[in-house]
Amino acid sequence: MGSQQNPEQQKAQEEAKMEAEERRQMMLAQILSSEARERIARIALVKPEKAKGVEDVILRAAQMGQIAEKVSEEKLISLLEQINTQTTKQTKVTITRRRSVLEDDD
Repeated sequence: MGSQQNPEQQKAQEEAKMEAEERRQMMLAQILSSEARERIARIALVKPEKAKGVEDVILRAAQMGQIAEKVSEEKLISLLEQINTQTTKQTKVTITRRRSVLEDDD
């Protein structure tokens, strides 16, 4: 029972999360052009974890001073392509055939 939190602590944590998310969105609005924000929103509809990862990369680069002007849609596309080449998964398909039930060993 010690792991449960009282309602005040839960409410404070939720408010802190919401406040952090608002700050994050404000920073992204300053860094990204409107077209780039729209593209990330469309990506988030399909793959929310990928969109969040791209946002993290952009925010980190901005905090380190690597981004001087707003990120355009073209720059975002090239960044997405770089991330895709780094995280491409190799898929391997193995086909095992069953012996036919009709074969007799008589």
